[in-house]
Amino acid sequence: MSVLVGKKAPDFTAKAVMGDNSINEGFNLYEAIDGRYGLVFFYPLDFTFVCPSEILAFDNRLKEFEKRNVAVIAISVDSHFSHLAWKNTPVEKGGLGQVGFPLVADLSKSISRDYDVLLNDEVALRGLFLIDRDKIVRHQVVNDLPLGRNADEALRMVDALQFTEEHGEVCPAGWRPGEEGMRPDADGVAEYLASHADKL
Repeated sequence: MSVLVGKKAPDFTAKAVMGDNSINEGFNLYEAIDGRYGLVFFYPLDFTFVCPSEILAFDNRLKEFEKRNVAVIAISVDSHFSHLAWKNTPVEKGGLGQVGFPLVADLSKSISRDYDVLLNDEVALRGLFLIDRDKIVRHQVVNDLPLGRNADEALRMVDALQFTEEHGEVCPAGWRPGEEGMRPDADGVAEYLASHADKL
């Protein structure tokens, strides 16, 4: 498993079903996130079980991601036809309904390979990659197939990244917006731990 943190996010161009259900034949990652942050997440397959719960969780928080200037992009090894059919299936029948972010078709599995989340040359593991405005991966998490991700934790990581960019401080364990950061030096660590160690 490759660690992409600190490296340029692999670019790609592929077919995608957009939020308005139009088909973008040449959806390009770098164009989609130009000047923005990117949250790219892979899921195994359309019409499965854990996947819709994750996709809907991200869609339910899409406005929060957009407030933070984050483009959310989902990818699986299905075709764009399958993506569209799943979006056109009502939620109460196991579908997605009209989620507002792109669903990218990785039929060739080349994107999943480039991000090193392809399992047994079949489906993608649940990989999530937070990309900054310089197109550098700053955070990644990869879950096995039965383990759903936490969209609120993904939002928290966006907040943490933006906090460090704005203030030059680092974010201690469990940091949330509105809480203190830590100066990245010995005195900063000592000062922070003196008042927060018992709450960690």
